[in-house]
Amino acid sequence: MTAAFNHKVYCRQALIGGNYAMLNTTTFIPNPDYYGALLWHRLMGRNVLSVSHEGSSFLRVYGHCSKKGHGITVLLINMSNSTTFRVSLVNDMNTDKEVGSSDAMREEYHLTPKDGNIQSEVVLLNGTPLKLTQSLDIPEMNPKLVDPSSTVKVKPHSIVFVYSKSFHAPACS
Repeated sequence: MTAAFNHKVYCRQALIGGNYAMLNTTTFIPNPDYYGALLWHRLMGRNVLSVSHEGSSFLRVYGHCSKKGHGITVLLINMSNSTTFRVSLVNDMNTDKEVGSSDAMREEYHLTPKDGNIQSEVVLLNGTPLKLTQSLDIPEMNPKLVDPSSTVKVKPHSIVFVYSKSFHAPACS
């Protein structure tokens, strides 16, 4: 929200320490929040888009011009513990007839807690646990490639980053 008012910095109160740190205070292994912040850094560009939805108050939606180049990145956050949302990306600017008119596949990054437990120390990316490699590097964070005309399925207690190269937003030109 503050990005719409030209704030340019993401600030986390605790990198290490407290019960909400991005890194485990003993092992320094990334906590689940770390991976969400990393995807934000990799995918969300500087230009904030005006986005809205007509659904539940349990669904949050944020849109930015993509950091990856052309197109947009949308962040969907499902705060419900029981409802799955199906979201369609629609361009209300009437600049394109269809959002999914390109041959480019849409990239989706689904972050969910292991076993649906929001207090889990393990987060899944597209169903695969994110854990450090043998050499203690951050694991590859590959997207799920989907047809751009399909809906985005946002499971309970999950966040989804959606990168659509084919979505034309005038602010991102």
